[in-house]
Amino acid sequence: MNIALIAHDAKKELMVQFCIAYCGILSRHTLCATGTTGKMVAEATGLTIQRFLGGSQGGDQQIAARIACNEVDLLLFFRDPLNPKPHEPNDMNLLRLCDMHNIPVATNIATAEVLIHGLERGDLEWRDILNPKKS
Repeated sequence: MNIALIAHDAKKELMVQFCIAYCGILSRHTLCATGTTGKMVAEATGLTIQRFLGGSQGGDQQIAARIACNEVDLLLFFRDPLNPKPHEPNDMNLLRLCDMHNIPVATNIATAEVLIHGLERGDLEWRDILNPKKS
């Protein structure tokens, strides 16, 4: 599965800790992330991550484009609900695209835990049926 990782500044360390905890599961999937989040997670875990630009430089829009093309199967987007971001409309666009394309999304650690365990059990295999990978 193709998994995208995004974390607001106040949630980056939480994303790193989450990815360390679930490195074994994540290593069996294709990962992409916005710039700093991807760098931090890769350095802490050794996972291979395709890195896009930083979120405020358009990395979130690069991931949104992959979502719009149905090239993302799961989005882990750890948001900071207490500090509004100037690019918050982009955040809403990401969530809207996930809704349009039936892409499971977690915006906090609690939902991410549920999705990662579901991923491990095979609960998300319906994504492969809907979107068979091209050879």
